[in-house]
Amino acid sequence: MAALPDVRLTAAFGPQHGLRGDKQDNMMESPDFTDPRLGIPVFSLYGEVRRPTDAMLASWDVVLVDLQDLGCRIYTFITTLRYVLEAAAAHGKAVWVLDRPNPAGRPVEGLTLRDGWESFVGAGPMPMRHGMTMGELGHWFIDLLKLDVEYRVITMQGWQPDAAPGFGWPTERTWVNPSPNAPNLSMARAYAGTVMLEGTTLSEGRGTTRPLELFGAPDIDTRRLLADMRALAPDWLRGCVLRECWFEPTFHKHVHQLCAGVQIHVEDPTHYDHAAFQPWRLQALAFKAIRRQQPGYPLWRDFPYEYAFGKLPIDVINGSPLLREWVDDAQATPADLDALAQADEAAWRQARQPFLLYE
Repeated sequence: MAALPDVRLTAAFGPQHGLRGDKQDNMMESPDFTDPRLGIPVFSLYGEVRRPTDAMLASWDVVLVDLQDLGCRIYTFITTLRYVLEAAAAHGKAVWVLDRPNPAGRPVEGLTLRDGWESFVGAGPMPMRHGMTMGELGHWFIDLLKLDVEYRVITMQGWQPDAAPGFGWPTERTWVNPSPNAPNLSMARAYAGTVMLEGTTLSEGRGTTRPLELFGAPDIDTRRLLADMRALAPDWLRGCVLRECWFEPTFHKHVHQLCAGVQIHVEDPTHYDHAAFQPWRLQALAFKAIRRQQPGYPLWRDFPYEYAFGKLPIDVINGSPLLREWVDDAQATPADLDALAQADEAAWRQARQPFLLYE
């Protein structure tokens, strides 16, 4: 961009994890800085502010959004796109999205975010796994928020989200981590479920080489856990292989403690079924099985999560208390959660349809 003769590059913006992709975790903020090679300001949208300020907007006419999403509502690049669109609409600026594949593909899963639960990990009323690209989501945000903004999507050529083996990710392409704990396609496929572990006392594998593909803790019986999950809702475990494992995190939860865990395998094309795999239901079922085994287990973590103070992180992640209430209700069955989720999923498939660019 800087080398083009007819373009003047005046600023850059960094989302969560920083422009360089170096920040590890929740609420690890990035500072503003000056790019040492180009001499332009690099403004942090995950530091003192998360929305562009008037001063940040003053120096440019068009902003290019070049972010690799993971296809999950909680991944904050989506929220940053919304905030940039709102700011651009208010100041007469243009937004162009350089569209990229959704590595989780087109499937939809999870409960829709409820009114009043918007947050930095909940940009709008969509389910956990939305099945859209960043460019498509921009069109949806503009319609939802009734924005008057110059918007353009530079579309991909040849994206086939239903084609094996990638089902959204062109496997001939190199994977570059969009954030430090997003190391591969397997993580992206499991993320709509394993991200909920951030709101629990269970380890999501941070501090290991397979973050957000596995879960565990020092004080759970994973063999019994898997047996109970299969007994409760075997259909929720289809499309993947679940393997008992052991791990010892080098940082984060349960640091230097031996954890009994489960790894979710979705990398083997002979065992992975893209249409059948339901990561959100799978992880919810694990919580339900733990609660049934140990009713008093301290499952829900309470700490400041993505600037949504005064709310349990598991509720912020899910966009309502409904998932947690289902887990904690001894009488609630998988069919009860399924009924709620299926209604939300059907409504979202219909709502997103006008904005899909690759059908």
